[in-house]
Amino acid sequence: MERHFDEQLQTLKLHLMKMSALAETMIGDAIRALVQRDEAAIPLVYEREEQVNRLQIVIDEMCLTMIALHQPAAGDLRFIMGAAKTNAELERLADQAVNICNKAEKLLKEPPLKPFIIIPEMARIAREMLHDSLHAFVNRDVAISRDVLVRDDEVDRMKAEITVELAAYMAEDSATISRALALVLIARNIERIGDHATNIAENTIFVVEGRDIRHHADHRLAEK
Repeated sequence: MERHFDEQLQTLKLHLMKMSALAETMIGDAIRALVQRDEAAIPLVYEREEQVNRLQIVIDEMCLTMIALHQPAAGDLRFIMGAAKTNAELERLADQAVNICNKAEKLLKEPPLKPFIIIPEMARIAREMLHDSLHAFVNRDVAISRDVLVRDDEVDRMKAEITVELAAYMAEDSATISRALALVLIARNIERIGDHATNIAENTIFVVEGRDIRHHADHRLAEK
């Protein structure tokens, strides 16, 4: 029975890693569609969304079954609960990539507003946060999780910077409003990706230390 549980635990980790890799690829494809004006990347995002949604159902069912059949002890129980929460974060994170793709699809019908500098860099950091937060979760690595929390502040700063820049475009020329507003919303989508990665990192701290730090943002790094 114990060996069977360990095998299921490993399968659960592999499913989460696959789901995370899909979401990470979706972010890259959505940003490529936007920045490189690559229409071919758009359907890839939608196809992978369907795979993510199917995996979410599989992972939820696995978590419920493992708890019901094995009644795991505290540490493993926290991991399974954390996996269920991480599963939800990954699905929502993938939705943000779809939102970026939707806006990119519309922006491709209009001339570019400005060269892309901040948005691709934001997306790069957010993708790295996702990759590292999931790696930290499956390996129960609190140190990497805390590093993800720090990087979230940089994504927030960049979102604020580009919002100010795009507001200036809109104030100067009303013809840019629709395009600039779409880019503001894309920056917000990327910020939300960073937030979901941060939540996954916080799940790791919950699993390893048994502490829920979600609503104690000011103190979450205190023990770093």
